[in-house]
Amino acid sequence: EAPARMEHVAFRPIVGIFSRIGRTSEAVARNAGQMTLLAWRSAVALFTGQVAWRDVVNQLQAIGVGSIPLVAVTAVLSGVVTSQQGGYQFTSSIPLYVLGSVVTSTVVLELGPVMTSFVLIGRVGARITAELGTMKVSEQIDALYSLGRDPVAGLAAPRIIAGTIATPLLVGLADCIGVFSGLIAARFTVGLGPESFLYGSRLLWHSWDLFYSIGKGLVFGFAIPLISGHMGFGPRGGALHRAAIDRRRI
Repeated sequence: EAPARMEHVAFRPIVGIFSRIGRTSEAVARNAGQMTLLAWRSAVALFTGQVAWRDVVNQLQAIGVGSIPLVAVTAVLSGVVTSQQGGYQFTSSIPLYVLGSVVTSTVVLELGPVMTSFVLIGRVGARITAELGTMKVSEQIDALYSLGRDPVAGLAAPRIIAGTIATPLLVGLADCIGVFSGLIAARFTVGLGPESFLYGSRLLWHSWDLFYSIGKGLVFGFAIPLISGHMGFGPRGGALHRAAIDRRRI
């Protein structure tokens, strides 16, 4: 009996590791399935005409227009920092016009869509999760079900559609602002004129770069409200539980 107890104690850490792996895998699979179902129900609501376009326009106002100041500030900082750091590295070692290519490629391919998505995660994602989570806890969503209304068509689908439309536009705006701010910063920091900067930008520019950037924005614009809506429909409990849900969403 004693050896059996010792063997049980020896295997306990291994069992705990596999238990945690199993619980994590089950949670990932459950959330993935629920998000897939939410995306499917939103698509069905869109193509069957259940989505009110007035709600989509309101969400475009909140998601797109309301995010322009933060996106613009982030894009300016991205372009200026990239231009300054690249200019200092290229001084006396590489032709300065290459800085135009570095700034344009970095902003368009990476910083523009990624930093814009960070802004939307913090501003839009938190708002969607808080709104839907509060409605869930206060039983407003249950009231919609009792009235025969589909909460997905009225609440989730307009936000997902608006995010998918607005985010690529915001990414395009961030790309333009970031490149322009990088051009101005290069002029004042390393003395690179606009003509040389634009020559370097065109030197290594590929047409698919812009489509790649807008494609990233399209994916982020779909994923952010989808994940936020899924997490918003889930909470039950008080304010502390909703705060935990918001941390999981981020």
